[in-house]
Amino acid sequence: MTTTHQLATHPKTGPAVWKIVVVAVIGSLLSQLDSTIVNVSLSSLAHDLGTTLSAIQWVTSGYLLALALMLPLNAWLVNRLGTRRLYLVSFTCFVATSALCGFAWSPASLIAFRVLQGMCGGLLAPLAQMMIARAAGRDMARIMGYATAPILLGPILGPVIAGLILQHAGWRWLFFVNVPVGALGVVLAVLFLPKDETDLRSTAFDLQGFLLLAPALVLFLYSTDHIRETAGIALMIIAVVFLVCFVRSALRKGDEAILDLQLFRGRTFRTATTIQFLSNGISFAGQMLVPFFLMRACGKSPSATGLMLTPMGLGMLCSYPMMGTLTQRFGIRRVSFAGALLSLAATLPFLYLSLHGLVTSMLAVTLFLRGVGMGAIGIPSISAAYAAVPWEQLPMATTTLNIVQRLGGPTLTTLLATFVAWRMASASSIVFPAAFALLSAFHIAQAVATSRLPRELPGGKAVS
Repeated sequence: MTTTHQLATHPKTGPAVWKIVVVAVIGSLLSQLDSTIVNVSLSSLAHDLGTTLSAIQWVTSGYLLALALMLPLNAWLVNRLGTRRLYLVSFTCFVATSALCGFAWSPASLIAFRVLQGMCGGLLAPLAQMMIARAAGRDMARIMGYATAPILLGPILGPVIAGLILQHAGWRWLFFVNVPVGALGVVLAVLFLPKDETDLRSTAFDLQGFLLLAPALVLFLYSTDHIRETAGIALMIIAVVFLVCFVRSALRKGDEAILDLQLFRGRTFRTATTIQFLSNGISFAGQMLVPFFLMRACGKSPSATGLMLTPMGLGMLCSYPMMGTLTQRFGIRRVSFAGALLSLAATLPFLYLSLHGLVTSMLAVTLFLRGVGMGAIGIPSISAAYAAVPWEQLPMATTTLNIVQRLGGPTLTTLLATFVAWRMASASSIVFPAAFALLSAFHIAQAVATSRLPRELPGGKAVS
């Protein structure tokens, strides 16, 4: 019988692990880079395709909603098809639909192909996490740290690549550029990913659970972007009703549900998913608030704002490769808690900046430290979550963590954006200080959650 400590006590080391990491990074980086390139090119797409910005926005929204639609299927598909086969199918289809996007002849066709691309790419991130977790074992913090660092290059390089493509090649190459890189990724996946057909399990598909959870996720994500509209509020209520119905159904079905909520009975997994919810939410909420503050209160241009935000990404790039060494020496709780305290301490200076005016040097140092702190939170908690579940439950754990992450971002961002809008509507003179105080409160909640992580992984040693 498989124990809950199997991941921790049976690590796999050697070149084979790094080959799997290379494959996982290529898929995740390509997906991240694609999203960033398209997001910063929407105005150009609207102009070249002769449509409005509000209409072409569905190129991004349709992709994200399709991605959310597919997430609940991850665990069931892994059990039925195997990780290797599912990754190959998803990656190949992602590359193929990228080419279709490049051949689009109208705004409607481009949106339709982007929805297909989102459905194909929606499983790449959870599959990449699961492949690394299975291959790395107790080395997950170290290996995940190195694997995550290149993926951060997506948001950094995306605007640069998009500008070059639009200037010298045309919008279609925003999508064609995925094809040669994706083809290389597929070939490497065929060569490097281990076969896992012996791990297949024939499980019944929870159609009722899927029809409750998938629409709930899609409606929730859509409504958070339209929460100030009557229709957005109505859709949010419907999404919550669907989620409540899903929870009742899943609790009744147990491990036969499309998402096994029994995982949350374990304190470590429950704590780790809470941290992931808050961490992703704080990241997205900060990405909304800080640029808004710089442009609205400080009068900075969008290009200057983007440049001023660079230190935060650099801070995360610096912290990720150190996760293995730090967690091996100090344990996951101390590292994650220290990261939460550092990110909180680096958020508090924004209270001063919003009251007394922008100090560029202080902003740069603050953002760098905030990036270092936030980079030290996620990987230890993910390592703890995966080590706390049985080996055969890794697909379900990966699916659950990714869904919780997707919910955290829009939830806290919507709360913060609604608070800012309320303060601005009331003509308050302390809009941004109050907003940064609320963001700091989110950080405090995150610090409390990290303090509840186990000091070390099962086996009596700090995670390495």
